[in-house]
Amino acid sequence: MLERTIAFLGAGNMAEALIKGLLRSGTARPDAIIATGRRAERLQVLQSTYGVRTQTDNVAAAREAGIIVLSVKPQAMDKLLVQVAPVLDSSKLVISVAAGVPIAALERRLGAGARIVRTMPNTPSLVGAGACALARGEHASEEDLAVASRIFEAVGITTVVDENLLDAVTGLSGSGPAYLFLVIEALSDAGVKVGLPRYTALKLAAQTVLGSAQLLIETNAHPGQLKDQVTSPGGTAIAGLHTLEAGGLRTTLINAVEAATRRAKELGEQFLEKSER
Repeated sequence: MLERTIAFLGAGNMAEALIKGLLRSGTARPDAIIATGRRAERLQVLQSTYGVRTQTDNVAAAREAGIIVLSVKPQAMDKLLVQVAPVLDSSKLVISVAAGVPIAALERRLGAGARIVRTMPNTPSLVGAGACALARGEHASEEDLAVASRIFEAVGITTVVDENLLDAVTGLSGSGPAYLFLVIEALSDAGVKVGLPRYTALKLAAQTVLGSAQLLIETNAHPGQLKDQVTSPGGTAIAGLHTLEAGGLRTTLINAVEAATRRAKELGEQFLEKSER
């Protein structure tokens, strides 16, 4: 169990997912978690649901906690950093979940000695099935990285990467749920087109994606090998695969990840420029 108090500065969906996971896994106690936000009704929901402490004062929460999770949206990050920087000394671990906010920009606001771990989680964390990549700043220790990993392992899997790969992570797993929701919706539409009721088609499409991913993870087999197991000579699957390849599905998905990665880099550069002012 983590002994230090954790402050979530920003009480949105990701903060709630992490709070829920930390409590469910026994990684933290409710009285050792503080959540801050602007909306009193949102804070009341978190307090009544999880028993954590809540308040509207970011500075007071940051001053008390030993672990600070920056969980506001990227556009609100700069204002938050300026606000809490005076109370964030080198004794505190700072974890950022904001997409496209580089460690260098965080250090400019918090000071060069700040112990920072930057992360890129994704929305399946809301149901304990997240994928999160972590990168540590120059002044964060291996122990800091281990602590941050424990927090995100409460809601899924984690992997450690160099920071220069986090934009690629954003393009793949960070944005990936949106791609897959579109795929599920398209499969559901296809089911309706060939005669299935909407609810049945959506249920089957979603479970097929879930089951396929679980099969891949548990068998540790190459996806091509699993694809071949479904594909019999002259059968239905190969007919469908031919249509997907003709339509450029593989190339389209690759292009989508590349486009999202480029956009993540652009946002990071913009935030870095802003932090220099």
